[in-house]
Amino acid sequence: MGLDLKRELLRLLREDEEFRYAVVGLLGIADLRTSLDSLIKAVGELRDVVAKHSEEIDKLRSAVEELRKAVEALTEDVKRHSEAIHAMQNSIERLTSSVTALGYRHGLFTEEAFRESIRYLLGDLLKIYQIKRWTYYDSEGFVFGRPSVIDVDVLIRDGEHILVGYKAGIDRGDVAELYREGLLYERVNKVRPRLLIVGPAIRKRALELARELGVEVRAPEVV
Repeated sequence: MGLDLKRELLRLLREDEEFRYAVVGLLGIADLRTSLDSLIKAVGELRDVVAKHSEEIDKLRSAVEELRKAVEALTEDVKRHSEAIHAMQNSIERLTSSVTALGYRHGLFTEEAFRESIRYLLGDLLKIYQIKRWTYYDSEGFVFGRPSVIDVDVLIRDGEHILVGYKAGIDRGDVAELYREGLLYERVNKVRPRLLIVGPAIRKRALELARELGVEVRAPEVV
């Protein structure tokens, strides 16, 4: 650019207001175009970042969905296994009751072995009660109508006494026997005990008598 042209431009900028504003406007548009180009570039870069994040979010969402399905499947498996275990436990208990009863009836078990085998029915009580053996010579024959030795288990806790009778098959005579043993125990020990009779099965009429006499019953089956 020649020296004369520069001088002329400087003069116009000083003296010509219209020319001066025109130059300022041109310079502003150029700066604005530059800023706009930079903004467009930044928006494009931001769009790329958002797109990448969207892909990652989609992958994470898919992973969470797969995990949810896996947890649901595991929950169903645990439920089925729990039901199968519960059914198996019930079957084992019924089988144990039947085998124990048959063995006792046919002389395969001693009375003490029978008592041990059936104590699973008293599992909850044995955790909180102390078990003792009460042996007493009934010289008056109060229980059996003749002198005899009374031998019965007693559960004791905080002054509460529970007489427990174990029978392979509970009938009316067994209920009446335990009831008389309870009366004798109260007479001798000055403590009125609760009465509990336990066995694999109880006859219907025996259950009715137990209810009349206040004897508690634990038997899986009523026959």
